[in-house]
Amino acid sequence: SCAFSYCPYLTSVTIPNSVTSVGGLAFRNCTALTSITIPNSITSISYGMFDSCTALTNVTIRDGVSSIEESAFQGCKSLTSINLPNSITSIGKSAFKKCNSLPSITIPNGVSSISESTFEFCNSLTNVTIPNSVTSIGDTAFYGCTSLANITIPDSVTSIGKSAFSNCSSLTSITIPDSVTSIGKSTFYMCTSLTSITIPDSVTSIDKSAFSNCSSLTSRTVPDSVTYIGINAFVVCD
Repeated sequence: SCAFSYCPYLTSVTIPNSVTSVGGLAFRNCTALTSITIPNSITSISYGMFDSCTALTNVTIRDGVSSIEESAFQGCKSLTSINLPNSITSIGKSAFKKCNSLPSITIPNGVSSISESTFEFCNSLTNVTIPNSVTSIGDTAFYGCTSLANITIPDSVTSIGKSAFSNCSSLTSITIPDSVTSIGKSTFYMCTSLTSITIPDSVTSIDKSAFSNCSSLTSRTVPDSVTYIGINAFVVCD
C-alpha cells in the first residue's frame, strides 16, 4: 500500500495484466497523474487508491473488476469521464466524493446499494442512472449535488438514508417509489428548487427535517398511511 503515494511528478501509469492487486492508497495524492486504465486482472480498486489525484481526468475500468472500495476516487476534482462495467457489484462509501467535475454516472446492473457519501459534493453531476438492482441509497449519498435537477429512484429501492439528497439545490421534483416505508432525517433538506413531491401509501413515517427549507415546495400530499411526522419535517416550506 501507499507504493506511489505523494509522487508529484508521476504523470502516467501502465498497470500490466500480470498485476492482480494494488494496495490501498497506492496512488494517493499523485497530483500530476492524468489518466489510468485498470486491467481486468485486478478485481478490486482498493481503498483510497486514487484519493486526491486532482489532475486525473479519465479512468478506464476493464470488464472483470468487481468492486470499487471506500474513497477510491475521492477528491479527484478533475475527473470528467469514467466507465463502470457491469462486472462491478460493489461501490464503497465516499468512492466518488468531491469529484467536482464528473457530469454523469451510470451505476452497473449488479450493484445492490449506493453507499454512504458515494457522490457527496459532486456538484457538476447532472445525470445519474440507478438500475433496478439497487435496494438502498445510503446516508448523504448525493449530499450537495447542486447541479442534479432530476433523478429516478427505481421501485427496487426500499431504503433511503438520512440527508441522502440534502442540499441538492437544483432538484425540481422527486417520486418516491412505493417500496419505501420511511423518509429519513433531512433526506431532502435544503432542496430549494423542489416544487412537488409524491409520497406513496407505503410510507408510514417522515423523520425530522425531511423536507426542511424546501422553500419552493408548492404541492405535497401526505397519505393516510403516515403515522409519524417528525419535528420540522416541512419547516420553511414557504
